[in-house]
Amino acid sequence: MQSSSTEFTNLQPGDQARVKGFGPMPEYYRNRLLSMGLTPGTEFTVMRQAPLGDPVQIMVRGFRLSLRRAEAGTLQVEVL
Repeated sequence: MQSSSTEFTNLQPGDQARVKGFGPMPEYYRNRLLSMGLTPGTEFTVMRQAPLGDPVQIMVRGFRLSLRRAEAGTLQVEVL
């Protein structure tokens, strides 16, 4: 199976992806994402999104995490 890179904002519920890295963002927010387990190489599944698209809930390392779509959009991801 071949994987492809995309922006987090293109992912839909049920999609699986891997964190490749981080785009431009404040250092404090990057550190926050890292402390929540979103490190490069980590796989996650998009579980659901709110009716207006924000926030987005993902399953990462066995727990559910809700992220604002704009902030999650700074993640560089690879679709699995």
